[in-house]
Amino acid sequence: MTTTHSGFDLAVIGSGSAAFAAAIAATNQGKRVAMIERGTTGGTCVNVGCIPSKALLAAAEARHGCGAAGRFPGLAAAELPVEFRQLIDGKDALVEQLRAEKYTELAADYGWEIVHGTATFSGTSDAPALEVSLRDGGTRRIEAAHYLVATGSAPWAPPVEGLAEAGYLTSTTAMELDALPESMIVVGGNAVGLEQAQLFARLGTQVTVIEALEQLAPFEEPEVSSVIEDVFAEEGVTVHTGATLASVRTEDGAKIAAVRTRSGRETELRTETLLVATGRRPVISGLGLDAVGVKTGERGDVVVDDHQRTTNERIWAAGDVAGGPQFVYVAAAQGTLAADNAFADAERTLDYTALPRVTFTSPAMAAVGMTDAQAADAGIPCDCRVLPLEYVPRALANRDTRGLVKLVANAETGRVLGVHVIADGAGDIITAATYAITAGMTVDQLAHTWAPYLTMAEALKLAAQTYTADVARLSCCAG
Repeated sequence: MTTTHSGFDLAVIGSGSAAFAAAIAATNQGKRVAMIERGTTGGTCVNVGCIPSKALLAAAEARHGCGAAGRFPGLAAAELPVEFRQLIDGKDALVEQLRAEKYTELAADYGWEIVHGTATFSGTSDAPALEVSLRDGGTRRIEAAHYLVATGSAPWAPPVEGLAEAGYLTSTTAMELDALPESMIVVGGNAVGLEQAQLFARLGTQVTVIEALEQLAPFEEPEVSSVIEDVFAEEGVTVHTGATLASVRTEDGAKIAAVRTRSGRETELRTETLLVATGRRPVISGLGLDAVGVKTGERGDVVVDDHQRTTNERIWAAGDVAGGPQFVYVAAAQGTLAADNAFADAERTLDYTALPRVTFTSPAMAAVGMTDAQAADAGIPCDCRVLPLEYVPRALANRDTRGLVKLVANAETGRVLGVHVIADGAGDIITAATYAITAGMTVDQLAHTWAPYLTMAEALKLAAQTYTADVARLSCCAG
């Protein structure tokens, strides 16, 4: 039996960051909202992405810190045993707490219902509606003035011979393991693959990383990639760059991975577990978008304009499903944008020029703005400087100078175009850099901005001072 529920201003498919941001924005404008979720409330970030992975990364870093304590005179390295099941239980408890506080209870506070079921568009382009197959049986038809597709993305694996039959982990299922693997091959050397590789390596797994391009962190500046490769080597992680996974088979309970280099040479690697971190694809299966005139792109993304509107004027899309930068803060901004444009005729757009990104390895990698190559491709005369952390007092006090700051500046105007960091606390440093680029600051202004002593963020000021001074000849506090 189908019951019809109409009179909604906004019906949202999904319950992650984009969905909640849109629902909150619409509710604050006095609009009536319905939210449909076929899985676990909260979406990727809180359930299987940012929160659980960073919680486990923090635990792995704490253990690694004990093993690296010998870098301080007077301290000895210590190896902590790992109770992996307890780590997972602790992670699960944190996830449940945040899911309740930031999602389910929040929806109740704002007063919209979360309908648990699978939504499919029906009707016509002029009169779209949602048919929801309820999780506990039955069907509901939901009619609204506007609709938001916020179904996110899911891990994607390339078509490798034998991979599906052998079985593999993704960044999602790796967070659900009951036992720590003895060995693991991570396929993919970008952000997710690097975080997962270091996480498991620091907990005691023997890890190998395979990356198809010629360097780890292939979309970062080469100087940054070089540092993280050295860090992985120091920590016992084996790395194969310029290599792909050709095939997988099982043998005596193990997985045998054939790794092929660009020259065509193949090497077989034996491992207990494979983790595939080769990207994510939008989740649109079963939505029935064609039926209501919503176009999708070649990679399955929902096509939107700068206002987050799809090719149907009453249907919007936000977050990973819309094919933009896959960051939770982008999803939230797009969700709010869609609601504002739908109900307030705001005609707002988002400026991604100073969009920061962080990879939570240790040391962390972070960047905002242009790379050296991007500036050159844009025809901008570029003046770039690299400051190794050996010139940063905070790094010296930490007894860890692995890392650097690279500034990309317009050679004619001195304006900061990009900042690239690999350092402890790189995410916090890049926040300051984001403000500097947004404000249109020059390297001279950055060099003369206040920076508290013995913070890693002082590296920004020191890097800017390299344009006019030899920082090796400066006293403390940069001056």
